Amino acid sequence: MSTSFAEKSGYIPCNTEWGMWYQTLEEVMVEINVEPGTKPKEISVVFKPKHVTCVVRGKDIIKGELFATVHSDECIWDLEDRKLLRLTLTKGNPSAGNCWQSLLKGQYLVDPMKFDQMEKKLTLERFQSENPGFDFSGAEITGNYSGGGPDLPS
Repeated sequence: MSTSFAEKSGYIPCNTEWGMWYQTLEEVMVEINVEPGTKPKEISVVFKPKHVTCVVRGKDIIKGELFATVHSDECIWDLEDRKLLRLTLTKGNPSAGNCWQSLLKGQYLVDPMKFDQMEKKLTLERFQSENPGFDFSGAEITGNYSGGGPDLPS
């Protein structure tokens, strides 16, 4: 079994009051710290193409319009050790130019320096997917960066 690009190169986390979120080229991962002992039946998560609602023990944790569209029928959640709730959002348009600047519109924004790192990481991940014979997990893009960079020649 091969190791994914994100597993090799790590991810750029965006910390929040409830946990953190991070992204790959194709997914946005959300990790929510819940009260130890939380049961799955105490959790309600609704995924829609442009909206997500996550309620734990009757309290809204995340609710609002997503930064970009997702494939809601491919989004999932799971509860790990009854204390960590993970949401996996499948991006509707995965490409290096689809780096989310926030989880929800106007909420959980990424600071500009971290966003630059995210864009670079997603561009390297795209290069990896387009060139499977090469390993870009340890590569770096230097200089000022914005918008996905140039395409590699075919």
